[in-house]
Amino acid sequence: MNRTPKPSFQYIYRVILGYMLLTLGAIAFGLPFFWMLSTSFKPIEDVFIIPIKWIPNPIKWNNYIEALTIFPFGRYFINSTKITLLSIIGHLISCTLAAYGFARIPFKGRELLFFLLLGTMMLPSQVTIIPIFIIFKKLGWVNTHLPLYVPSFFGGAFYIFLLRQYFMTIPVELEEAAIMDGCGYLRIFWNIYLPLSKNALITVIIFSFMGSWNDFFRPLIFINSPDKFTIPLGLAGFRSEMGNYWHYLMAASVVAVIPCILLYFFFQRYFIEGITLTGLKG
Repeated sequence: MNRTPKPSFQYIYRVILGYMLLTLGAIAFGLPFFWMLSTSFKPIEDVFIIPIKWIPNPIKWNNYIEALTIFPFGRYFINSTKITLLSIIGHLISCTLAAYGFARIPFKGRELLFFLLLGTMMLPSQVTIIPIFIIFKKLGWVNTHLPLYVPSFFGGAFYIFLLRQYFMTIPVELEEAAIMDGCGYLRIFWNIYLPLSKNALITVIIFSFMGSWNDFFRPLIFINSPDKFTIPLGLAGFRSEMGNYWHYLMAASVVAVIPCILLYFFFQRYFIEGITLTGLKG
């Protein structure tokens, strides 16, 4: 009868040490969020007291109602939701098509073009913002939401690279069998590659959502009217005009971060698998 060997002391030591380090890291990263959450329920006189009161007493539930009504955060949420959804749709349409072309369609200069595409990832957005602003100003798009989501319909280098890496892991025999049945490139893309790329597509959705929802720099450059503000601009405006009301600011910030937490919570398994299979881990 085979007996499972007992784990050695060194193995147990490494496991315990690993869990201790992970726990310390989780506490370090989670502490600011817990402070924000705790502050959102405090009366204003308890915000900066020492030692910190992690459990508010009394709990001020109406902080959230007052914070979201003092400033028009409802309008900011609508604006951010519209921009985010359109950006996700644009990235999914443009990046999947471009990635499939780079992964499976042979054409002259494909590798050089893909290399140039990757080279654009090395350019900081601050370098290109001036010519982009001039273009949008000539188009009459300044102080509109168009500059915030229209570029997504023209692709993104990182998302194209991510999807291309995933598409290349799909067995080419499936494509060859489809070609023998008379399928063209678009039908192969729609009926084979997209259904098999759920993890990679969800990864793109999460990255695109986070990039659009939390974007502060581009709305700051292109938007001037308060009724067109996004959530990050709304929080910045709230901070500048009502900087002493930290409990309201933290309440609005908690509401703003909830969609990001829920999105990752429900799709974390697909996200991790997509990152692993596209070669971005490590």
